[in-house]
This record gives sequence, C-alpha cells and structure tokens, in this order.
Amino acid sequence: MTYSFLHARRLALTLATGVALTVSAVSPSQAAVKVQHLISPGGIEAWFVQDVAVPLIAMEFAFAGGAAQDPSDKSGVSTLVGGLLDEGSGDLDSRTFHERLERRAIGLSFRATSDVFRGSLRMLRDNKDEAFDLLRMALTSPHFETADVERVRSQVISSLRRDTTDPTALASRKFLEIAFRDHPYRRQANGTLESVPTITVADLKDYTSRVIAKDALKIAVVGDVDQVTLGKLLDQTFGTLPAKAKLKPVADIEAAAPPQLVFIPLDVPQSVIAFGGPGVRRGDPDFMAAYVVNHILGGAGLSSRLYHEVREKRGLAYSVSESLLWMDHSAVVIGRTGTRADRAGETISAIERETRRIAEEGPTQKELDEAKSYLKGSQMLELDTSTKLAHALLQYQIDKLPIDYIEKQNAIVDAVTLDDARHAARRLWGRGLLTVVVGRAPQAVAQPAGVPAPSSN
Repeated sequence: MTYSFLHARRLALTLATGVALTVSAVSPSQAAVKVQHLISPGGIEAWFVQDVAVPLIAMEFAFAGGAAQDPSDKSGVSTLVGGLLDEGSGDLDSRTFHERLERRAIGLSFRATSDVFRGSLRMLRDNKDEAFDLLRMALTSPHFETADVERVRSQVISSLRRDTTDPTALASRKFLEIAFRDHPYRRQANGTLESVPTITVADLKDYTSRVIAKDALKIAVVGDVDQVTLGKLLDQTFGTLPAKAKLKPVADIEAAAPPQLVFIPLDVPQSVIAFGGPGVRRGDPDFMAAYVVNHILGGAGLSSRLYHEVREKRGLAYSVSESLLWMDHSAVVIGRTGTRADRAGETISAIERETRRIAEEGPTQKELDEAKSYLKGSQMLELDTSTKLAHALLQYQIDKLPIDYIEKQNAIVDAVTLDDARHAARRLWGRGLLTVVVGRAPQAVAQPAGVPAPSSN
C-alpha cells in the first residue's frame, strides 16, 4: 500500500483504541471547498468547512507530542492514554460514558502516532452539544480507574503477544529499530511486553498534563454547523485546557545509512521482507519529487516497477510496495513483501536491482506523466466524505502547509520535472537498502551484492 500525501503519516503497527463511528457524508466537491480559518471568541483556532448537505459533523484534532513523549523506558504510555480517555470521566463511569456515546450514535476515539496525540469526533448535527461535552470531559477529567486501566492494559499486551509471532509486525519493528537507533522514533506507540506492564496511573496523568494543552492543538471541522455555534462549542470543549504544553525536545535524525541486512528467525510458512532507507521530510524541497518517484517504483496499483519485476515477471510474491513515511524530525521509505523462504534471497536481489536501476537511471518521461496523472486523480477520492476532508485538513496543519493547499496540490505535482524525479531517486536509493527478513532458515537468504553479511536477532 502507498501512503497518500492526504493521509496522516503513520508508523507501522500503531495501535488505535477507542470507539469508532464511520461517517460517509458526501462533502462538497474539491472545486467548491472553501476552507475557513476560524478563531473562537476564546482564541481556539480551527480550519473549518461548512457543509449543510447532510446533517453530520466530523472533527479531527491533534496535540503535538505523540508517542515521542513517552518516557524512554515506558513506551506505550500514549497508547494507554488513548484507550482510557473515554473510559469514564467527569461524573460518568466507563459504562455510563459509553452508553451515552452509543445512545446518540457519537463516535469518539483517540490514538497516538509518533509526533501527535490524535482524536476524532463524529456526530449527527442535533447531537453536537452532547458530543462536544463528552469530549470535554474526556480531555479534562479522565478517571484512569484501576479496573479500566488493567482492562485496556491487557488488551494492549494481548496485541503485543500476537505481534511476537507476526512476521510483518516483527519486520516493521526491527526496521524502525535499525533506522532510528536510540531515537524515540525507534519505539512503537503501543510499547513492548516489557514496558507496558510497568506503566502506572501516575505515568498516564503525567502524560496528559504535559501533552494535552491549547498551544499544541490543531483542529479541523467539516459539517453542518455555522461559525458562531462552532466557536462556542470549541471554547466550551477546549477552553479550560492548560495554556502551554510541557513537551520534551525531540532531535532531528536521519535514518541509518544503508546497506544493511538483518535476519530474524521465525518458523512461518512465508518469509516477510521489509526494505527501505532514509526518506525525505515533508518540508524538504525534494518532497513532492520523492513522493512521485516512489509511486513509480513501489506505489499503489499494478503498474509500479517493483510489482512488475517481483510479481508479474518472476512470480516471487503476491504483492510488493513501498511507502514514503514522514515525521516531524525524520523520514523513511519502507517497503514490504512476502515470499517463500527458499526464494527470499532471489526476491531481495530483484528488489535491490530495481531500486539500483531507478537510482542510476531515474524514471522515464512516460512513467512520470502517468504517475502524475494517477496521483492527481486519486486525490479527488481522498476528499469525498466529510471524514476524509477533515482528516486531510488536519494533516495539512500538522505538516505546516497553507490553508489553500487543496487548491495548489495539483500544480505542485505537475511542477515535478524529470530532472527533479531523477535527483530524488538518487537521493532515496543511491546508497542501497536497509533490509529485514523474518522467516525460516537464514541460509535461504542470499546476500545482494555489496551488502554485509546478515546479522540475526
């Protein structure tokens, strides 16, 4: 799968918890979208699109910090907080809180990614007062009752135990560990089997007191509500939060230089291969060229070079893809595929040859033109519901893009030249690949030329 630049960037295997409600209200066409910069009477800012076509409201919001703010020895704190904010707050216990959500068909969820602690709120227009009030209580007076903490903790631990026998999870986790060494980005948001049992209620309270604050808040709202009403709701919901977050500084880091090859033994029918290397951050002038050329090499659909070489030409795997993932302080490209253990070496070699070829030669003009056409067309599908539009508008804010980015993005894609794409390809893959293989028999993994002998986990 390829990550659209309208999608929030996610590190693999981030655990999302909470109550979810899918809203499929059709939003205005891209041409008709008018994004407003709303400032409430109390100074709460939001990007807002009023859409009266369907009586629904979708809000996406995020606080800076995310899993990178977890204590170094207690990864998973942010995920537990995300699973517990709606487990009782104010004068409502967990059962009563969820009954009120369900009775009004209100969707409320929280989750942590590497750089932000995110929330989603969905409701019918007529239930907006109750929905926003429940969110206010969740943010300002969560209970963190022992029984609720232990229940959510057990769910996270069960997921982590499943991951110990999941080759995709193991490959993704190891890739990040290699790429980011001792940086917070090496840690998964859902923690580890060692860290999650040690997290205390005091840790949860400390995290919320440091991260959930007004100066770290971004909001996007799409739906059937007017500016005046929305301003009042935002003040009532977020107005009593602390003014300033107390975030620990996070350093910039470039992913570890390739080539590297690591093998993790696991007795599974099919080996999983994760591959990639340093990427390009969102604010980098080369970002869009990197995004386009990555689509050519390993993007969605059946036309990428890797799909042709690995699946169609050689029948080595059912699927293969590579994505560009960007965070506030770094970026990586990461791809995944699965194959028979006795063909893992052949698969790695095919991937390595194709990435080396595009690094040396770049794409063709035809490939560039087709990739641009696909990306411009697919972005329309990313804005066809109120939920997707709110999600995109929040991501633009997180990425520090202008409020009129929707109107500009096609022109930015079009502006990528063949020289730009070739430069980006050399930058992404010119040094080779970081590769992690999870599966049977290390002797089945042949070494690509120039890659050091694989180490085992």
